[in-house]
Amino acid sequence: MSLRELTIHEAHRLLRQGEISSVELTQALLDRILAVDNEVKAYLCLMPESALEEAQQADAAIAAARREGRLQELHPLTGIPLAIKDIICVQGVPTTCGSRILEEFIPPFEATAVEKLWAARAVLLGKTNCDEFAMGSSTENSAYFATRNPWDLTRVPGGSSGGSAAAVAADECLGALGSDTGGSVRQPASLCGVVGLKPTYGRVSRYGLVAFASSLDQIGVLAKDVADAALLLGAIAGYDWRDSTSVDVPVPDYVAALDGEVRGLRVGVPREYFIEGMQPAVERAVRAAIEHLAGLGAEIVEVSLPHTEYALPVYYLIAPAEASANLARYDGVKYGYRVADAVDLDDATRRTRQLGFGAEVKRRIMLGTYALSAGYYDAYYLRAQRVRTLIKRDFDEAFARVEVIACPTSPTTAFRLGEKVDDPLQMYLSDVFTLSMNLAGICGISIPCGFDEEGLPVGLQIMGPAFGEEAVLRAAYAYERSTEWHKRRPPL
Repeated sequence: MSLRELTIHEAHRLLRQGEISSVELTQALLDRILAVDNEVKAYLCLMPESALEEAQQADAAIAAARREGRLQELHPLTGIPLAIKDIICVQGVPTTCGSRILEEFIPPFEATAVEKLWAARAVLLGKTNCDEFAMGSSTENSAYFATRNPWDLTRVPGGSSGGSAAAVAADECLGALGSDTGGSVRQPASLCGVVGLKPTYGRVSRYGLVAFASSLDQIGVLAKDVADAALLLGAIAGYDWRDSTSVDVPVPDYVAALDGEVRGLRVGVPREYFIEGMQPAVERAVRAAIEHLAGLGAEIVEVSLPHTEYALPVYYLIAPAEASANLARYDGVKYGYRVADAVDLDDATRRTRQLGFGAEVKRRIMLGTYALSAGYYDAYYLRAQRVRTLIKRDFDEAFARVEVIACPTSPTTAFRLGEKVDDPLQMYLSDVFTLSMNLAGICGISIPCGFDEEGLPVGLQIMGPAFGEEAVLRAAYAYERSTEWHKRRPPL
């Protein structure tokens, strides 16, 4: 196995044993990026010089720990090369959010999640491509270029964290951070055949995450296997006073939850998540995965989430409304892009937004502004919030009967580039199985569970209640360790 193919926990063991160095590992990943990223286009910004410097510092820390007999205290991410979605701020590094309007923005502050990676002495390789301001399901909405799926370069990697998912799948990093507002970690994880974990809302600080929809956004992780996802989550989770939505609850040892045992675990299967129009290969793979969990001793229980049919319209009222408010700060005055020949402030603001925002961002701003406007607020936004409460209540009632819920992550495997870009409704339907979780604020994971007839990955989604990440990880790990799907790599 080459260095670029290692998982985080495998690389950590080799670093501790002195069999490899972080510099060697980092260089292997940089070489891989140079070899394949012109095709995959996962990265918007690379940091090779600083990454190698960080690797040298990590090697020095490992050597000191070895001399002093403190290897057991070494953080699992020390010396591990990772990637960051370009909507998460890294101080001194360009953060564009995939948008022209932030083309030259360099944040003077650090996201809390990134601070925690620095504290662990992780190595940051660069910033990954994403749909503009995380608005999209295919990473075709980036203002710079479309990312491609490593399994088939004519297909999308999913979105909006498509760059992070593609980088992990193509062995261009050992793990990555993304963000999930309506499925933007889990859906690309499914389409790229990797693991994507969305934590509970409030579990990971949103400080330094550029806002799309503040009541829905959450930083998540993408990894090659469940153990790596547990390590990454453990590193970035925890209370942060700088984020008013951060919840002050203890962070458990997620790796300790990976005992491989699901005997007696009650797994709910929602009837509303197996719908007409779903790709048959996806349904077959997911139902087979659920049967496999039953074979491992889990108790399969049919549950109902009756308000699921309203989740899509509710999401596309609430998310654009919050985006309309959040994106009002981009006025060409304080930071980012500004037209050079404006005649006055009004002209500067109007033309800056016209030229700086892409079509999908403009569409959502208009939808959100309309939903919040006088005369329509009660009919649309307020009613959507009331239905959101009913969706959350559905999950509460289901989790009173079961510990986790299993269902598809995406209704299809990866679709072709350009196939849905001119049909917003079909694109929005790509998140039909993921966005309910964000509305309810709960946690979930997508793991590989099979392939379709064209060799494209299928994802199994396992959802848990608020702060139920341990149960989700335990179920996912038990499935993963008894199957081989996660070990298959794209023929890139």
